[in-house]
Amino acid sequence: MDTTPPRVPNRAWKALASYQREEGYYTLATEDTRGVPVRLFLTPALLEAAEEDLYPQIVNATRFPGVQLVVITPDVHQGYGVPVGCVILTSGTIALGPVGYDIGCGMISLRSEVPAERATPGARMAFSRAVMSTVAMGVGSVNKELGTLEPRVFEALVRGGAREYVRRYGSRLDPERTEGGDFAVADSWQMPKGRADRGRAQLGTLGGGNHFIELQRCEETQSLFVQIHTGSRGFGHGLAQHYFERARAENPAIRQLDMGYFAPDSPTRADYLSAVAAGRNFATINRLIIAEQVIAAFEDTFGGKLELIAEISHNLVQRETHPEFGRVWVHRKGATRAFPAGHPDLAGTQWADTGYPILVPGSNRDYSYVLDARPNASRSAYSVNHGAGRRMARKQALRTLSQRDVNQRYRHAGVLVNAGADVPLDESDAVYKPAGEVLEAILAADLAAVRYTLWPLASLKGAD
Repeated sequence: MDTTPPRVPNRAWKALASYQREEGYYTLATEDTRGVPVRLFLTPALLEAAEEDLYPQIVNATRFPGVQLVVITPDVHQGYGVPVGCVILTSGTIALGPVGYDIGCGMISLRSEVPAERATPGARMAFSRAVMSTVAMGVGSVNKELGTLEPRVFEALVRGGAREYVRRYGSRLDPERTEGGDFAVADSWQMPKGRADRGRAQLGTLGGGNHFIELQRCEETQSLFVQIHTGSRGFGHGLAQHYFERARAENPAIRQLDMGYFAPDSPTRADYLSAVAAGRNFATINRLIIAEQVIAAFEDTFGGKLELIAEISHNLVQRETHPEFGRVWVHRKGATRAFPAGHPDLAGTQWADTGYPILVPGSNRDYSYVLDARPNASRSAYSVNHGAGRRMARKQALRTLSQRDVNQRYRHAGVLVNAGADVPLDESDAVYKPAGEVLEAILAADLAAVRYTLWPLASLKGAD
């Protein structure tokens, strides 16, 4: 892998981006990208606001062997190795950094016919308290109800995914409405020793950081919705750490851990793909368990039912079909899949004629969306942003934001956070890009259309 430092100064790269007006995106071709197509789905305002230091990470994304295309989504911000909010297509190489540590992190969205006016301040508080009493939240949280699963049960679940979970425990949620039901884990795959230790006690837990549970008002239906964002917890992190180390041991030329990869002939490549599948299965089951707990709290509070719209991941590598590049490996780092009606990889599923719903959260004092992919999503490798995207680092938020001012802003907007506790400053609206600006880039490129527009009423986050 080429590790030559970029020659274009960070301050200069934005001026080299060329806007393709008909397509609705920028292209970036410099001596550093070396012929790899780079498409930036940004508005002029988003490009201007983008961090200058993104450039070396964009270049990094083009440097994996066999890269066919790099896509930058409108929520882009600095990550590790490559940006958060990027999509990388390769012919055979499997890159680890563009999947990351929270394998299978993603969203689940639920809708109801309960009128939004029933979410009075008292009802929002009751719902929040009911959820917080049943769903374990925060870094290192464990599920007190399930306890620590036996190793053989845990392994059966992460191998079998959503269908195995429903077979064992039953569910009011249809596993066929998850992104793939389950992902294939090879029979020959051996779970790395010790990597499941935290995961066996963490199924059904939210975690911390930007993970959340949110009660919402749908502007189109004026009814109540719920969205949940969480991932593979300590299990996914343990798997990722193991294979990052294996990649560097296998190829000492990899100097930066986040730039690790497995070449097509690597003896470890197939095992890593099984690990990604196992992490993704854990994340899906995790979201289903939390959703069932939230459904129970919702029914007790509002007397109505929630139904599953869809579930989807945004930290994955998958084999997909693209009209321009054929069968490729698609790495989505902080990006979400956007398959429109008629996409060949939806053939034979309930989504073949409608496309698969796209779930895009905003901050917890801004709109979130459920979108429908358009045929032009092929331009972005059938991908869009996975959220609004950070515009302020956590330490900066804690150092500069006023807790009193933030709390007042949320109260004025009618958004209840953690049953009336302080709004986490490093997860408040000020640290995220405005959802409308990010959506504008998607609409300008005709990648997707809005199905539901969702305003937060009550937001729950684990404290770090």
